[in-house]
Amino acid sequence: MSKSNHHDVIVIGGGPAGSTVARYASARGANVLVIDGRDPIGTPLQCGELVPSNDEMKRLCPDVPDMDELFQTPEEAISRISSKMHIVPPSGKPLKFDFEGLVLNRVAHDEALVELAKQSGAKYLVDSHVERVEGHNVIVRGGETYSAKIIVGAGGHNDPLRRDHWNESSLKIPVKFVLMDGDFGEAVELHFGSMAPGGYAWMFPKSSGANIGLGIQRSFSKGRSLNQYAEEFISKYDGNISFRGAGSLPMSGTIRTFVKGHYMLVGDAAGMVLPSNGAGITIAMIGGRIAGQVIAEHLTEGTSLEEYEQRWNQQMGKVMRNSKRAFRFGSMLFRLPNWMLNLTFNRLTKGVIWRAVTCRRMFWLF
Repeated sequence: MSKSNHHDVIVIGGGPAGSTVARYASARGANVLVIDGRDPIGTPLQCGELVPSNDEMKRLCPDVPDMDELFQTPEEAISRISSKMHIVPPSGKPLKFDFEGLVLNRVAHDEALVELAKQSGAKYLVDSHVERVEGHNVIVRGGETYSAKIIVGAGGHNDPLRRDHWNESSLKIPVKFVLMDGDFGEAVELHFGSMAPGGYAWMFPKSSGANIGLGIQRSFSKGRSLNQYAEEFISKYDGNISFRGAGSLPMSGTIRTFVKGHYMLVGDAAGMVLPSNGAGITIAMIGGRIAGQVIAEHLTEGTSLEEYEQRWNQQMGKVMRNSKRAFRFGSMLFRLPNWMLNLTFNRLTKGVIWRAVTCRRMFWLF
């Protein structure tokens, strides 16, 4: 094995979680290699592309410090800034809320995160698929082996490190979506009901066109396929489809432990998606920053890697717990027939619904 194949840290996956780990670990002197099977990173698109603005994130996650330093989204990665969110029951009559969201050009966003990590000193190996991790070695397709003191799994819900070294299942919600040309207004929309059983559908307007799709829980689907639900919902909108995509979201919330010896998980691989609203990009970056900082401190000062879990709980534990509760409540609620669900979406329940979506306590005694 050549000397160049030895590193302080190897990060599997260069998405928002992995690139953020690399950025913060490298900035404090760690020798970091990111390995990703894609080229370029960020393709193909696999999500709805909506993130809260920095100011909105400060309200949603008040225990997370230095949001503006973490989230440096360049203008070219922002397709549209929306100031309204419509939560839509089966009746089609929306509850309207003030919400500042950024609808991204996700590929440009991920490329910008890669550049931030490279500016900090991280190195990238792209178009290289990790097959397995053994001890301190990462083996890629073709047999090349790379070694590191610390290995981080940031490869999404199918991350090879989690697959081989963690024995914990997560609920995965499959999603399908399209990019459609046209003018769809300014408000982002979340749709709940039988059109997306156990999940939700969305329409996120972009500067030109929209990202439209849905995710379902298969156990709620009554024998119908994801494709059937997706085509039925998407057909409600009029425009030419320029892209079709699919993916999967872990919706159980975070797994029990993120650290095993010199292995660490971050982002989707660690379940860092808020179950009540599917938010994962910014949440993964919060986890990535904590992991990167703790790794650097471990290498220079001997800080325990388990400190990563403690800081995550301090910054995001309350938000994640509230989101898990809201998801469990919603999973019961969304088993109701559409006519009953319509009755529950009204002016009296508007505040409770908004608190659930934004990961706060739904009821002040709950």
